[in-house]
Amino acid sequence: MQKTSDVVNNKEIIISNSNELVRILPERIVYVESDGNYSTIVLHDKVKHVFTMNLAHCQQVMESQLGKDAMIFIRLGKQLIINRTYIYKINVNKQQLVMSNMYVNEAFTLQASKEALKQLKILMELERGKELIR
Repeated sequence: MQKTSDVVNNKEIIISNSNELVRILPERIVYVESDGNYSTIVLHDKVKHVFTMNLAHCQQVMESQLGKDAMIFIRLGKQLIINRTYIYKINVNKQQLVMSNMYVNEAFTLQASKEALKQLKILMELERGKELIR
């Protein structure tokens, strides 16, 4: 359970199209996955929202509405934006990224390229100030 103080400055992402408007707290987003001109935002409770926009446009929307708080999101390759707070396990050899909030038994297993996962692993290690283990 997240505390109110954990909310990213009470900011929200608002995505609207001709038929609907969705308000989403950024800390609820686990990842955004793209399939061409469609982006699917997947929330921690497995609710999915599909929008007609490519991943680059989705990233622009997030950055423009969240400002520096958009740094909780990492673009991972051509088809994924992930929320860094949900990174649970990176397996470079299996090309797997497991996303979980570590409070519940729910997890999301994503596929990504070895190179993208290597770079993510290095980034996470550097952020924690750990010496790289090769």
